[in-house]
Amino acid sequence: MKWDERIGTELLVKYPEDISVSNKTLMQVYSTHEYTGEKGVITLTIGLMNILSYYTGPESGYYIILLLNLDDDPDAYEGALANVAQIILQNVDDDSYLEMIPILFQRLSVYPNLNDEQNLAFYYLDELKRMIFNLLGDYGAISKSELMVWLKEKYTEDFFDLETILTEFVKRDLIKLISVKGAPSELILFVKDIFMLRIPPIDILENPVNRGLPTQFTKRYKTEVREYFEKYYPSEEDNLKVIDVFIDPQVYETLRLLRTTIGTKSLLEKLKKKGVDDIYSVLKKLYDAQLIKVYKDDKGTEYYALVSDFYIDLIFPKYLLNVIKIAYEQKSKSNKELLEYLGVLENAYFDFKSKKK
Repeated sequence: MKWDERIGTELLVKYPEDISVSNKTLMQVYSTHEYTGEKGVITLTIGLMNILSYYTGPESGYYIILLLNLDDDPDAYEGALANVAQIILQNVDDDSYLEMIPILFQRLSVYPNLNDEQNLAFYYLDELKRMIFNLLGDYGAISKSELMVWLKEKYTEDFFDLETILTEFVKRDLIKLISVKGAPSELILFVKDIFMLRIPPIDILENPVNRGLPTQFTKRYKTEVREYFEKYYPSEEDNLKVIDVFIDPQVYETLRLLRTTIGTKSLLEKLKKKGVDDIYSVLKKLYDAQLIKVYKDDKGTEYYALVSDFYIDLIFPKYLLNVIKIAYEQKSKSNKELLEYLGVLENAYFDFKSKKK
């Protein structure tokens, strides 16, 4: 939605197309945002709906509005809606965002039900969040004002909402925000990092025949997995290639099954009950991402086997102790800031260990 001084609220696109929203409701959304005058999210309950709305700020002036049922928790969608707003603004000049709306809607719909590895995949796929993660991995601690200056210089897109991103990071216990006396702004402390790489499908490799692979393909399968990992080298480019298919709900559901068994088309087609409507497209995505191999017997039956799986999880960043040591030696940060950081890391470490247990 946009605001037009002549006609009032102007609805630019809606999805699904048959949804109905009254002008009165849109005016209430507009008025609530207007009260603060700042970009960011607001939540409203109107009639039988919960509403989550993101205002992109007076410079661009767009409102991205998510209509929810009364039993839906708006907070669960907040981070995803901010990301959708960013994608829309990046593609608004030529109206290319209009074609993206169904896909963006699908992402929003599944967001609250994502498991831990899917959530982390979504985080890493977002370019802005990835930039912040990489910077924090290098420095550990940085002031909010320094990060803002750095992003304005390095981030090529016009729009970003740092406050919303940092709030989401805090909710996920990825960072801590502290105030240090004498510092111009809050200090951002990195306490958890994302670790990811391809891994061999160990459980299947131990006994491929018991997992559904005909005996005649066993030796070839094991050889191809070994040869793949002899040449494999982890990289951000490869991680992004895998994650791009990883976050597709249909692909992910298929991957979950192939982690436990070597499947045929007849087996995989049973996934239709779980929303996998286009198994051929899914298999192509898995094959192109070098996640599966296909073996065909004399009768024409095809067997789909994982050649590589993908591991993604949070880790405690022990390497930051060396980053702190270097900062102390180079006097790039005050001793007070570094001592505060060590205390926060110590608490985060024991908290992380207890949760892992």
